[in-house]
Amino acid sequence: MKKVSLLCVAVMVALSAFAKAPESNKLTKKEKRAGWELIFDGKTFNGWSGFNRSDIPGVWTIEDESIKVNAASDAKRRDGGDIYFTRKYKNFELSFSWKVSKGANSGVFYLGRIIPNVAFFCTAPEYQILDNANHPDANFGKDGNRRSASLYDMKPAVPQNAKPYDQWNTGKIVVKDGKVTHYQNGKKVVEFTLMDDSWDALVEDSKFKGVQEMHDVGKEAGYISLQDHGNDVWFKDIKVRNLDK
Repeated sequence: MKKVSLLCVAVMVALSAFAKAPESNKLTKKEKRAGWELIFDGKTFNGWSGFNRSDIPGVWTIEDESIKVNAASDAKRRDGGDIYFTRKYKNFELSFSWKVSKGANSGVFYLGRIIPNVAFFCTAPEYQILDNANHPDANFGKDGNRRSASLYDMKPAVPQNAKPYDQWNTGKIVVKDGKVTHYQNGKKVVEFTLMDDSWDALVEDSKFKGVQEMHDVGKEAGYISLQDHGNDVWFKDIKVRNLDK
């Protein structure tokens, strides 16, 4: 009997290894009914753009149905820069999967505005993307507020449950009537409120001290953006549910 039981376990393990993985960049029927929309189709940059240009910077490619920002040579870095989705959102849920190479850094900006003579990252909160174990930024800031899924340089992700580099993580950002929540790998890790005294205090206690455009976040709809920080980072399964509909 023991041998039979062990054989059954071995067969189940073997079958699970060959089980079909969920398809990337697809919506389930339930998600479609709930109003989710893919903003990356796994094949093209439709709907995306570089800043102050009509195309995509050369460091961004599509690899294995994922958006990849590439660590490039100094020469190619001249064609770098962040990208953004060209539709604005104010109240929304954003869900995505992300993976970093060893020592990599990136981020997901949201509610950002394009304002003349103001850097985009000064107008948008950032969901930090980081290899916590190998990038030095993990040890800067305060209380871990520069580690993955944190509200960058303002509020740390707790619990910190990121997977190691070269493994896929899931992220989600929910914005509703000024209340913002970050999720990482299915866990709620950050909560904060925009447009009140607590938000102003977070801004003033960060690298954005004195930046009025950051204080003003949430008063109007804004853009979602992926950050080029000069490292190999991948994104897929990027989908949005507009909560204003």
